[in-house]
Amino acid sequence: MAADNRGLAPRKQPRQARAEATRQRILTAAAHVFAEYGYAAGTTNRIAERARVSIGSLYQYYPNKDAILVELLIRHLDAGAAAVEARLGGQLPDSLEETIRLFVRASVDNHLDDPQLLRVMAEQGPRTPELLDRVSRHHRARVASVQELFERHPQVRVADTYVAARLTVASIELLVHQLLAAPDPVDATRFENELVAMLTGYLTTDR
Repeated sequence: MAADNRGLAPRKQPRQARAEATRQRILTAAAHVFAEYGYAAGTTNRIAERARVSIGSLYQYYPNKDAILVELLIRHLDAGAAAVEARLGGQLPDSLEETIRLFVRASVDNHLDDPQLLRVMAEQGPRTPELLDRVSRHHRARVASVQELFERHPQVRVADTYVAARLTVASIELLVHQLLAAPDPVDATRFENELVAMLTGYLTTDR
């Protein structure tokens, strides 16, 4: 979706708790409205009504619904990155299979709250340079961390750990987005089990 990037930045950064609470209410309302009505019908009037603020108050914070969706996308990305970093920073299981399961589950958990909203964000969200840069930075950091893990894990048998890390990260990200946000989503537990088995088999097979 093409858009003027100047109209995609929040207008007002809250400095007081009350203002921040209003912004949070607008974002929460927008998430529900987009999930319920879709992006085209998810108007700022509906968002303001759901947030219990005037349309004028909403426009003090965001110039349009594109800017609201961009912020929801950025928060979604940051939450996913934080979940993965927390797992990498903690004590990982000795088993490669259980380690892969931690990463898969982190991604699944970050998408379970509202898969309909996820589909709106993935299919209709504005693609701003800032957002694309953030996606790229998150992806590169995750690949680097996973490659480092593969290089030191005794159960990993692949020779090219860089390509293996990229395949693993891309498989988790893309399949979670595609299958959990589908109109007929796969059961999350069955999806997790099969994806973990697929990746573990690939990483531990001698070539």
